[in-house]
Parts: sequence; structure tokens; C-alpha cells
Amino acid sequence: MPFMGGSAFAMARDVGEGYVLLNATLFKRMTGEELKQLRFEVERILTGIRGEQPPLDDVQALSTRNRKIARLNSAVSMINNHLQLKRLRL
Repeated sequence: MPFMGGSAFAMARDVGEGYVLLNATLFKRMTGEELKQLRFEVERILTGIRGEQPPLDDVQALSTRNRKIARLNSAVSMINNHLQLKRLRL
């Protein structure tokens, strides 16, 4: 099973929480379709987090939200980069 946590959604959620760090070694075990599925789930979670607006005076909630957004944005760019490299090798 290529997805840590059992599914693409669970893995994407764990990436946002900081429990799973993505790297090239992890991507090598995944097919292009699995990477696309993971990217879809990461983008879906990212959209949900962006829609949640904590109170502006709650600094801790704002920083937690911003860290999740940063992790997920980084994950999307890493997945896109790896997909592009896979296409170039073919």
C-alpha cells in the first residue's frame, strides 16, 4: 500500500498536520495515478483550511492554520515537480 495511513486522504491530512514529511524516496514507490490522487486530496484539504477563518485575535490558531497551509502548498509543489520529472523520463 503506497499511502501512509491507508488512503490518499489520510496521508494528505497527516501531511497538513506535520506527521508525514514528503520526499523523493516516498514518491518513487508511487505511480503517476497515485501521485495525482494524493495531489487532489492535498488540494481539497488545502481549500477547506483556507475556508476556515479563525478569529484575528487568536494568534495561536492563526499560526497553526498558516503552518498547515505552508506544508500543504509545499506538498503540492513537490508532487507537481515529481510528476513533471516522471513525464520527462518517459
